Amino acid sequence: MLRTCQFLLIFAAEIELAFVSWSRYNKLEYGTYIFILIDGSTKTYKYRVPIGSCRIQEVKFMFKRLKCDINAVFDRDPAADNLLEVILAYSGLHALLFHRFSHWLYSKGLRTIPRLISQLSRFLTGIEIHPGAEIGCGFFIDHGMGVVIGETTEIGDNVTLYQGVTLGGTGKERGKRHPTIGNNVVIGAGAKVLGSIKIGDDAKIGAGSVVLKDV
Repeated sequence: MLRTCQFLLIFAAEIELAFVSWSRYNKLEYGTYIFILIDGSTKTYKYRVPIGSCRIQEVKFMFKRLKCDINAVFDRDPAADNLLEVILAYSGLHALLFHRFSHWLYSKGLRTIPRLISQLSRFLTGIEIHPGAEIGCGFFIDHGMGVVIGETTEIGDNVTLYQGVTLGGTGKERGKRHPTIGNNVVIGAGAKVLGSIKIGDDAKIGAGSVVLKDV
């Protein structure tokens, strides 16, 4: 089973990298894509990426945001006892880490690999975040199970979601079809925020609410 998943991931990477190299970019340079395989060996691919697309500053920014996300857990969950516990036992943080990486790949023009990562994250955590969703610093998902965040969702800084929250579409829209959430927003368990609507800064949405208009 593991080797089958490994093969599918590598095959998808080969197809997608070839497609991206061929169709998306005018200014290209060669790079290297390395997979660390399950048996410890490596498989290397040559591919093309936009010039200057992978910068040290981006890596530093990712680690800075990771620190911010971990701090959010300690700030908003009194049950968080120590760093090791937070890293190992918080499924909301795990889903967010998967999303940060898949969103970075998505922003580089890849599509299949980020979706595979998000599906793996859903399988492991019970939380579905589309790699296209934009999420600010200090995002915290408490308990987590059943949370769904759609592709064109935009989330500000220091936002808290509880279990069962859906940030989705209505099924009738194209393009920007998911909500925009401001800073310091709290959305209670089971709430559904649907459509291309805006939730303002510091708003609090009660558990079980269905929100279809701006707040």
